[in-house]
Amino acid sequence: MTATVPETPPSDYRLLVPRDWFRVDLTRERWRGQLKTFVDKEFTGSGMPAEVARSTWVALRNTAENGLIRGALEFFLRSESPGGSALPASLLISWPPTPRGLAPTPEEFAETLARRRGPETEVGLVDLPAGRTVRARTGTTLDFHVRMPGDVGYLHLACSMPLSGTDSAMGELCDAMAHSLRWI
Repeated sequence: MTATVPETPPSDYRLLVPRDWFRVDLTRERWRGQLKTFVDKEFTGSGMPAEVARSTWVALRNTAENGLIRGALEFFLRSESPGGSALPASLLISWPPTPRGLAPTPEEFAETLARRRGPETEVGLVDLPAGRTVRARTGTTLDFHVRMPGDVGYLHLACSMPLSGTDSAMGELCDAMAHSLRWI
């Protein structure tokens, strides 16, 4: 049974993310240092060449910077391989600015997203406890665009699993995290 979604805009959200995921707060200036801490922790003593750590840092920094342009709030990271040999699984949470009352309906959003993303992306509608949601899935990404109460747009949960893919326990975990979303 789905809980009733409030009609007024929320002041915040609550999302359950496992404790072993490293959190980077993108709303603070110190996010680059937090990201560097994650990369250093993953690669120190791994025996991997410094170039791999550097390229991982650049890829994660670029993801965070591109996310910030689109209203990113938080970035969660979890290594999927021992020794940090691949990009980690990630969850990027964003609230793209949308003028109140101008967000499309979930059905319109799903249709537009399906056209934009093409046939390689599975796009559909799901009802989460937090509200009607557009879900987009590829082999390695799982995105949830959750309609926010009060007609203020969509909260975007973007999961990336470059190593395990979405048809895995990590994909199921990302789905469970999206189902845990609650408005405050």
